[in-house]
Amino acid sequence: MSSDFSLNVQGKVKRVKCQKIIGVARNYLEHVKEMGAEKPEEPVIFLKAPSALTRNGCPILIPDAIGRVDYEGELAVIIGKKGKNIPIDESRNYILAVAAFNDVTARDIQLEAKKKGLPWAISKSFDTFAPISKPVLLKDAGDIDRMDITLKLNGQVRQSSNTSLMIHKVDYLISFISKFMTLEPGDVIATGTPGGVGPMSPGDVVEITVGNSLYLRNPVVKI
Repeated sequence: MSSDFSLNVQGKVKRVKCQKIIGVARNYLEHVKEMGAEKPEEPVIFLKAPSALTRNGCPILIPDAIGRVDYEGELAVIIGKKGKNIPIDESRNYILAVAAFNDVTARDIQLEAKKKGLPWAISKSFDTFAPISKPVLLKDAGDIDRMDITLKLNGQVRQSSNTSLMIHKVDYLISFISKFMTLEPGDVIATGTPGGVGPMSPGDVVEITVGNSLYLRNPVVKI
């Protein structure tokens, strides 16, 4: 799908193109524990291919014979202007919009890569492995530091948390990431998933709600 985002800003349509998806791992203590990892002193950052993006309602396509594939419900922020070495107290000025996000992960592939000490970007970057909801402008979204996150699999709640429980808050993440790479308009930062991640299978439907205005629903389909 296209990696462009269209937003209505003060009555005008603003189009931005996603150049990179920056993921944050181990940013909720419950998820750290369920993965058998240690609480990170600094954010754990990885990249996910922009070509993995897909929209609300579109299928998550599971290739044959890749093993377990997991859902990971998250809050995503979309950057609105170029920034480098951004001070924490200015980070909020760089957010254009927010969205619900599913950091779909080929878990068996990821775990095998970790065992070998190899990068695991492939496990995150299959086509359609980055479903994202319709973006909502930051000013219209509510308090992103205190948003409920709920993921349902076939109508059953699997993840239920709040962004207030992030180990590293959104403003710090933006500042930290900008020390190492320039943030560009349209870049997506997926801020991490809470506990409760688990497998999904063809025929399943995954729904993610973040706050009062962000909603994402995708069926799972085998290819």
